[in-house]
Amino acid sequence: MENQESDQPSSRPWLEIEQLAAAGAWADVRLRLQRMPEADRSYAASHLDTDVLADILEALRREDAADLLDWLPEVQAAHALDEIDPHAAAEILDQMASDDQVDLLARMEGSEAVLADLAPESADEVRRLLSYAPESAGGLMASEVFTVEEGVNVAAVVAQIREHPTFSTFAIQYIFVVSATGVLRGVLQLRSLIVSQPTTPIDALMIADPLSVSTDASLEELEELFDTYAFLGAPVVDDQGLLRGIVHRSAVEEALAESAQSDHMKSLGLAREELRSMPVWFRARRRLSWLSVNVVLNMVAASVIAAYQETLEAAIALAIFLPMISDMSGCSGNQAVAVSMRELSLGILRPNEALRVWGQEISLGLINGLALGVLIGTVAFLWQGSAALGVVVGGALAINTMVAVSIGGVIPLLLRRAGQDPALASGPVLTTITDMCGFFLALSFATLALERL
Repeated sequence: MENQESDQPSSRPWLEIEQLAAAGAWADVRLRLQRMPEADRSYAASHLDTDVLADILEALRREDAADLLDWLPEVQAAHALDEIDPHAAAEILDQMASDDQVDLLARMEGSEAVLADLAPESADEVRRLLSYAPESAGGLMASEVFTVEEGVNVAAVVAQIREHPTFSTFAIQYIFVVSATGVLRGVLQLRSLIVSQPTTPIDALMIADPLSVSTDASLEELEELFDTYAFLGAPVVDDQGLLRGIVHRSAVEEALAESAQSDHMKSLGLAREELRSMPVWFRARRRLSWLSVNVVLNMVAASVIAAYQETLEAAIALAIFLPMISDMSGCSGNQAVAVSMRELSLGILRPNEALRVWGQEISLGLINGLALGVLIGTVAFLWQGSAALGVVVGGALAINTMVAVSIGGVIPLLLRRAGQDPALASGPVLTTITDMCGFFLALSFATLALERL
């Protein structure tokens, strides 16, 4: 009974939306989406095929379409916008905040056609934001800020707020005070504005020379800023001190999460973001391009075993320990990769420090290698009753662990120095080398001690 109920459209809300869209009942689609809880709306929309989602976006009111895009993964939203008329896409984007516009346009293939349909002023602003590095303060900031010129009083500021056409749409906690040329002078809290007399000069209320970040501030610098201060946002200024926007804490936290997820996906061979709503052949082609490389790398590692086939046949118990030697060494190496990647991202490690990193990792590898070697050697001895087997597998693991942490610590630095992405290539290179070395060491030692095994 439970299985029957789970197959009903109510448990799969996207099916109902697809049926309504197929019938052209766009008013019902809009009403159905509006009545859904936000989490269900995101769940349902993310299951829609790109062409269906594109039809819905074109049929909905522009503000409703923009709201729907807010609940979708950026890559899916960008694919859907690419499928609709550029003019309609421009109208939808016009309903969104500037930072959200930039995020989507950066992922769209037809971004130039959409930019051409935006109002010239908006298009120029978006192009300016797109010129910043994606993970910098300029790339993460929103340009919608409410500013007042220094020297006015509270009454004048309140009047400006009332006359501003879109003030209610701003995510505002502070008002920024600027000079006549746009240089940031101070920050005015809304609470101070509300409780003060109309004739009070804002210069007496504002926080003068507030803490700000430059447009090229890195994601790591922003993370440190928001870890240190309980700010909801920070003003972003250019080299001349001109106020360019505000970077929100939530945008930084989202970027940090995406960066960590991206590195993890790259380590698995997924160089670009993938969703199951994408076409099957498109996803298969992406995955195969990397898996094919791994086939070659694994054939190289397997060739080491083939070269020692006679030894392996004579000491068949050794075959059980080969995967353990490879896997445990690989885990040690991946720990070293993770530390190097983290230090590179924080800016506390540079590619030219490979020798220092190797010295630190080989010391650690010696300690851990000996400990793991003794452990697995003892297991081999107790299981097979062969001291020689214990020495062979224990020695191979100990040495291979030192090799793995050396390679794992250094290879991200070498790849970064060569202009390659260490997150994408470090894992496969490390795995291939540790497999080859582990197999070679264990089988070489076994060949030397074959009469005792």
